This record gives sequence, structure tokens and C-alpha cells, in this order.
Amino acid sequence: MVDGRGFKMQGYENGFYLGGSLFDRVTANMKTYQEEIFGPVLQITRARDFDEALSLPSRHQYGNGVAIFTRDGDAAREFASRVNVGMVGINVPIPVPLAYYSFGGWKRSVFGDANQHGTDGVSFYTN
Repeated sequence: MVDGRGFKMQGYENGFYLGGSLFDRVTANMKTYQEEIFGPVLQITRARDFDEALSLPSRHQYGNGVAIFTRDGDAAREFASRVNVGMVGINVPIPVPLAYYSFGGWKRSVFGDANQHGTDGVSFYTN
């Protein structure tokens, strides 16, 4: 939907930059879905129903973050409590903290020996 490959930073035109990019209607068989892309990139995968919306990120090999957009508060709470990823946005993009806070996901998205979010972080800081 939005191709950021032609972005040029004023004063640094010879640099290697990627402008904001948006992929819509991404499916599980696409390379962009299978990889963990960082940068100003947003991918939208549409789910047919709640169970599919919960299953897609939970089954994925990476688990950095996911967002769900819904008008149903019960569905939002259930999704946030059951999905297997590190960060969950409800009607907002992934809630990435400020730069001086560490962040990361779960599964293959984890940095180091233990995850700083979720049960690993609670366990570490309470032992």
C-alpha cells in the first residue's frame, strides 16, 4: 500500500534509508509474514474470526508484538490474555515503549537468556 524504498533523507541523500511502508492483506505464506521485519514497516493480516486472529500470532515463530482492532471489550481482554506474544496493542499499534526502555517479544524474538516481559520478567524481578 505504501512503498518506502524511495525515501531520501534531506542532507543525507546517499544514505540507506527506508521510509514508512505498509503491507495490507498479508497472508501466512508471504515472505514478509514469515520474517521478522524491523523499521518503519507495518503489516496487516486480516482474520476471518476471533479464533483465527488469536491463532495466527500465537503459532508464528516470532512473538515480538501484535495489535487487535475491535469494538468488543470482552474480545480485546480475552485476546490480550491468551495471545502468545510480547506486546499487545488494543485499538492502537504495538505499544512500543520509549527508546530508553528495553523491549522485545517472545519465542524467537527474545533477546538474551530470559524475556523481560511477561512471566519471565515477573519471575526474575521477584526472586
